[in-house]
Amino acid sequence: MKPHDNRAWLLMLPAGAIMLTVGVVPLVSVFNYSFHDIFTLQDLHWVGLDWYTEMIRSGRFWGSLARSLLFSALVLSVQLPLGIWIALVLTKVPRLRTPVLMLVALPLVVPWNMIPVMWLDLISKTGLAGSTLAALGLPLDARFNALHTWAVLVVMDTWHWLGLVVILGFAGLSGIPNDYYRAAAVDGASRIAVFRYIQLPKISGILSIAVLLRFVDSFMIYTEAFRINAGGPHRATTFLTLDLGEEINSFTYGAAAARSMIYFLLVITAAWTFRTVMDRRRGAMQDINS
Repeated sequence: MKPHDNRAWLLMLPAGAIMLTVGVVPLVSVFNYSFHDIFTLQDLHWVGLDWYTEMIRSGRFWGSLARSLLFSALVLSVQLPLGIWIALVLTKVPRLRTPVLMLVALPLVVPWNMIPVMWLDLISKTGLAGSTLAALGLPLDARFNALHTWAVLVVMDTWHWLGLVVILGFAGLSGIPNDYYRAAAVDGASRIAVFRYIQLPKISGILSIAVLLRFVDSFMIYTEAFRINAGGPHRATTFLTLDLGEEINSFTYGAAAARSMIYFLLVITAAWTFRTVMDRRRGAMQDINS
């Protein structure tokens, strides 16, 4: 019997070395710094869990966490239904597929630092959106009105990332065989029944990827929120990322390292929970089908 040759795994060594250099080593360094009060890299003072304890006991931390989770929830509740609806429409109107997909994908290639600049110009008093709303008697004040600031952030993020949901949703819908639709037509199934029992289960796997990507990305929003109103008014849009950026800018590196580790644990926990739920759901569906 010919022995199994595992030398192909050696081809993974360069990728593993890169991941070790850019991923594991910085993470271990940040973890080490989170237990120190840092004046310079050569002048470290051990403080143990002081930064973590101070952060967990801080009402500011919990407020920022709540705002970050609320923003992610709002983004997902808007972008997922809207993206799925647009994808469903595109399956019914073939002539619109290419131009609409190109249109919604265009914001995905816009650099992140340019997006808030574009939107600040758009919502200014002389901008298209700002002047239009003012003419309609609905003046927009994203600087001093917290509700308006939140609305601008949600709309801006939806404009930026809706294309991802649409493209993934349309790709999943396009892969459903026509036999399912023919069987549904023979049974006289309504559009709602077709969506519930055929389309949604078939695209649930690919939509789960969109949910995970959008949650993680929206939870880490920084550039857009900082440029629009720097966390204001009155800290109404101060997310965890803005607190982290503030500590880095004030050279409080020990506290920033501790906050980074908590942030990392939150994201990893959310991703692991999501993956576990999806695996259990996939297993349950396989048991039903078998």
